[in-house]
Amino acid sequence: MDYKNCMLCPRKCGVDRRNAKGFCGMPDKLFAAKAYLHLWEEPCISGETGSGTVFFTGCNLRCVYCQNRKIAEGREGFEITSKRLGEIFLELQDKGANNINLVTPTHYVPHIISALDKVKDKLKIPVVYNCGGYESTDTLKKLEGYIDIYLPDFKYCDSRLAKRYSNAEDYPEIVKSALNEMVRQTGSCQFDKNGIIQKGVIVRHLVLPGFLQNSKEVIEYLYKKYGNGIFMSIMNQYTPLEYVKDYPEINRKLTEKEYDEIIDFAAGIGVENAFIQEGGTVSESFIPIFDGEGIIK
Repeated sequence: MDYKNCMLCPRKCGVDRRNAKGFCGMPDKLFAAKAYLHLWEEPCISGETGSGTVFFTGCNLRCVYCQNRKIAEGREGFEITSKRLGEIFLELQDKGANNINLVTPTHYVPHIISALDKVKDKLKIPVVYNCGGYESTDTLKKLEGYIDIYLPDFKYCDSRLAKRYSNAEDYPEIVKSALNEMVRQTGSCQFDKNGIIQKGVIVRHLVLPGFLQNSKEVIEYLYKKYGNGIFMSIMNQYTPLEYVKDYPEINRKLTEKEYDEIIDFAAGIGVENAFIQEGGTVSESFIPIFDGEGIIK
């Protein structure tokens, strides 16, 4: 598994990233924009000391409403080696991180495996694979034994929305297959005595304004398929940035009434293992500054 004839994600670009860039926008070199203790993840991930979060540059989805668009498009980030990435993991552990949180890692899986191999005897905290859900099951299988916690999005059950906002019409079928593999690898969620997750799958769903039926279908699918074997994270933090001005139907905030309807729906069908958000999450202040913190020595 390498970057020659790259097939790491469902885009299956097949490009030689040594000489060209795939849909992810990145070459075969590893780029990251920030590594720090992140306190704004789900409570069982951040805890009180924070999640050791590494933001990678590039993305295989690049949704039109992305809050991290600057790094998703490859405009910010610093080149590092697999050796340096492994050092970053240990530095975050030394700072008290509850876990190593790999954000948008899909297109760098070979580098990540190499980094983890280099520090496996010293790294004592779980590794989180924080992704958009648009994953190749073949690539995920290569990660078995390396990843303790999967934190994927499940953005759409509606392929029309997937095509319009993420240029991925096949997203619904892809994410369902990917989730099956993630759950197979980790099993049910396990927590330590402090409530910090050690193993399992937490599926995030960002509620889009005006598309409540899509959200209901996502939640219903997850509950019928996995019951309370997984956790859901139902998010209200959609922030309409300047990039969505050409998409007027989502160029507004989610209303409190809309979010309440989705939470009531989840509770009504029996969902128990879910994180919800309460007020104050729709803000550009929640978007990190990608300044190379923790990346460059």
